[in-house]
Amino acid sequence: MRVPIYQIDAFTDRLFAGNPAAVLVLPRFPADATMQAIAAENNLAETAFLIWQAGQYHLRWFTPTVEVPLCGHATLASAAVVMERLEPDLDEVIFQTASGPLPVIRAGNGYAMDFPARPSVEIPPPPGLAEALGVVPEAVYGNEFNYLAILADSQEVRGLAPDLAAIARLDRPGVIVTAPGDGDYDFVSRYFAPAKGIPEDPVTGGAHCMLAPYWAARLNKTAFHACQASRRGGEIGCRLVGDRVKLEGRCVFYLEGQAEI
Repeated sequence: MRVPIYQIDAFTDRLFAGNPAAVLVLPRFPADATMQAIAAENNLAETAFLIWQAGQYHLRWFTPTVEVPLCGHATLASAAVVMERLEPDLDEVIFQTASGPLPVIRAGNGYAMDFPARPSVEIPPPPGLAEALGVVPEAVYGNEFNYLAILADSQEVRGLAPDLAAIARLDRPGVIVTAPGDGDYDFVSRYFAPAKGIPEDPVTGGAHCMLAPYWAARLNKTAFHACQASRRGGEIGCRLVGDRVKLEGRCVFYLEGQAEI
């Protein structure tokens, strides 16, 4: 069958920046193996699969190699598809997902998402992390999702050239690196997840669900203007509200067409 497919640059206001995501609009979810094959074919950090069922939108996300339980930029892209193409009169959509209901509302020229926070605790540096990063972190935090390596300054984050094969061998799906911000940014970060088929993710909503609680405690504030300092780059507005993180960003449509599946 032929189904609509969109490719969208998320967390940016210009083409060829931010994080590209594919969004397929389907009558039902295909077999998992089919969705994984489509995501591998698209070869983007994430492909989102969106269906309408029993009066609700349901959403799943796949990297080129695995299904993931949460994805910020592909959720943002899916919200743009719903509110700009499928139902342009809507101002809010709630996606049913593996991480629970995820509301997204219009916010100025972009969208604001409501995600679960992912707190972390300081831990001893795991074996091999410093060698993989090529720098010794000032501190390391962890949760079940990622390691969070704290670096001294933004230039150290921007100049990092990690050993991705070594990062893939660590016992967490990904590694976030972060440091105090420069310019108008409260903090900067980068995210490496080669074990999930994403060597470096350009802009990562899920990572900011871990970053926001950390920086809230460190800076004694709850609202941030953040920069993910990948080659493509992207900006995220994030705000910690109890056990939730509000993530705000914009989207640009790059491609609209049909996929044969």
